Amino acid sequence: MFWTKHGDGEAVAPDAIVKPLERLSWPRTIGLGAQHVIAMFGATFLVPLITGFPPSTTLLFSGVGTLLFLIITKNRVPSYLGSSFAFLGPVGAAMGTQAAPGPGMGAALFGIMVTGLLLAIVGLIVNAVGTGWIHALMPPAVMGAIVALIGFNLAQASWSNVTTIKPENDVTLNDSLLVAAITVIAIAIIAALFRGLLGRIAILLGFIAGYLASLSLDMVSFETVKAADWIGFPEFNSPEVDWSVIPMFLPVVFVLVAENVGHVRSVAHLTGDDSINDLTGKTLFADGAATVIAGFGGGSATTTYGENIGVMTATRVFSTAAYWVAGIVAILLSLSPKFGELLFTIPGGVIGGVTLVLYGIIGLIGVRMWIDNKVDFSVQKNLFSVAVALIIAMGMGNAALEFGDIKLGGIALGTAAVLVIYHGMNALERLRGDRA
Repeated sequence: MFWTKHGDGEAVAPDAIVKPLERLSWPRTIGLGAQHVIAMFGATFLVPLITGFPPSTTLLFSGVGTLLFLIITKNRVPSYLGSSFAFLGPVGAAMGTQAAPGPGMGAALFGIMVTGLLLAIVGLIVNAVGTGWIHALMPPAVMGAIVALIGFNLAQASWSNVTTIKPENDVTLNDSLLVAAITVIAIAIIAALFRGLLGRIAILLGFIAGYLASLSLDMVSFETVKAADWIGFPEFNSPEVDWSVIPMFLPVVFVLVAENVGHVRSVAHLTGDDSINDLTGKTLFADGAATVIAGFGGGSATTTYGENIGVMTATRVFSTAAYWVAGIVAILLSLSPKFGELLFTIPGGVIGGVTLVLYGIIGLIGVRMWIDNKVDFSVQKNLFSVAVALIIAMGMGNAALEFGDIKLGGIALGTAAVLVIYHGMNALERLRGDRA
């Protein structure tokens, strides 16, 4: 649990890095921890704002989950556990809308808990037998498709954020469209103009620009903020057993595995320590355990964050001490109800503008997986499995097919399609003697 001081604790040589079990001086480490809070902040808060979960509760469990992750991995894997965007589809379907109510938050939390439990079980299996079976089940064509369809399936939900006007707000559709456009344009300008940390938090800064624009248009009311206490516990909610939502959540396990494995490999490569890859099973288990705890108390599901890996790459500081600081700061911020109410003042147009960018990025991460792994779409099993899966996910959008008490959304059906078609065609190719 303790770190050795790197050099004099004041600076990092140009050809050196601060390793996970090292640290700089505590004032510098606290500053680095604050940077990690900034890096995770935008994405971690966007998830509850989009899904309707309490933001302060989500922040609390992201901090608790991060500290649990560090304990389970014995401080050897620097990572922050923020809100997972992979859950937006199934959670949104479970929460429902005014026009099409879903089973509600309790059912969504139950789905989160079950997903976390399955991820923890995968972690135990990986710890015992390694990751080879994961790559066999989800080769790059399949994994890229699963990630892509999760992002593209949310296209309709993103536009709905822009166009849905809360009846209690004196806001017109044109106002909402305007602040959405301002938000998107601000994100694009900031991402184009800046590199380093500012470029990496372009979404957060664009979000702030959109919010400031909504303030200038008198679209925000602070009545609930004024009434809220400065200090207090966040809102807790309990899961309710509802097995009908589970098929919508199962595909998320595949995405979480891919994210986790990819992030562990990135850290191992960046630190030059291949032994970190041996901890993949523990990181999966830790992420799953943190998600179970979040679901039990009413927070959003967690996942390891690439944004924070970017901060480490820029600073060359991979000390887990900074993540202890970040986790503790997150917990302290969650204990202010006034802070949580402030987040609920954000208009739908701002959230919609951010999600227009964000959901598209999630989809394109899957496309990047195909490019990075040189997936050949002239190969029939790649072509047909991906084509069918994407069209199912995008075509269904927010809709779901019901089979008795079981609901299957576009993400679940698209994931099933890519797995069945890919491995089915692969088996037939082998049957005819094609070993390619």
